[in-house]
Amino acid sequence: MDPLKKWIVHNRMSDPAGHAAVLAGLPSDIGALNGIIQGVLVHTDWLAEYGLDESLLRATSRTTLPIADRLADILQRDARGLETGRPSASRALGTCRDFALMLCSILRSQGIPARLRCGFAAYFGSGWEDHWVCEYWDDPAQAWRLSDPQIDRMLKDRYRIGFDPKDVPREAFLTAGEAWLDCRRGKSDPDRFGHGEVTGAWFVKVNVVRDHYVLNGRVTSIWDEWRAALPSQRVVGPDEVALLDDLAADPEQPLVEVVPDWQA
Repeated sequence: MDPLKKWIVHNRMSDPAGHAAVLAGLPSDIGALNGIIQGVLVHTDWLAEYGLDESLLRATSRTTLPIADRLADILQRDARGLETGRPSASRALGTCRDFALMLCSILRSQGIPARLRCGFAAYFGSGWEDHWVCEYWDDPAQAWRLSDPQIDRMLKDRYRIGFDPKDVPREAFLTAGEAWLDCRRGKSDPDRFGHGEVTGAWFVKVNVVRDHYVLNGRVTSIWDEWRAALPSQRVVGPDEVALLDDLAADPEQPLVEVVPDWQA
């Protein structure tokens, strides 16, 4: 079996279900799709920059929704086709994973292999920020490429991003496994990787597990609740290193269940 074919098959989170017709007829150009997605979603972390009141945030605003539910929310706000960009106030609220998941869903619906990747981006500041992107198969080049549909003109200008978001350079985004191995080899400082003030090898571990999970169809998991871990639990034990090395080197291997620190 062609190993790429499994990345065309929808999982529960990427399946548009009854909204498949909404995705039909959309362009296949990655840049155009990024623009369409930016016209229907707005990131929860930048509401003020889009002229929105941060009181719009709800407890569920950071919860990644199945794409069928996401499309239902978008169309409830505005019934027009996705090609019609909405004003910021009419867009659905989401995070980087929602942007990436929507692109993944559209591409799979078009028969283009696509998958989510969890890792770290170097283009949101001086460090490596926790981030999710879409990885898609470029058939003419016979290679996987990265697209970040969240990066619109505002973010490009704000962070002086010079590359085209439909083809993110590999040196600008590291998958979690790449980040872990770079840290293990002494090539990178683990304290430069994380989410906000939570940085270090422990957070790299969190994303190693999440990237392994998403490559096994687990787009969301208990590991998304990493904030529940007490500071004293945010460590990497010596007995964990061999497994993390293995998952980092081969994140596509069959699913290995890893118990979160705060549940161990």
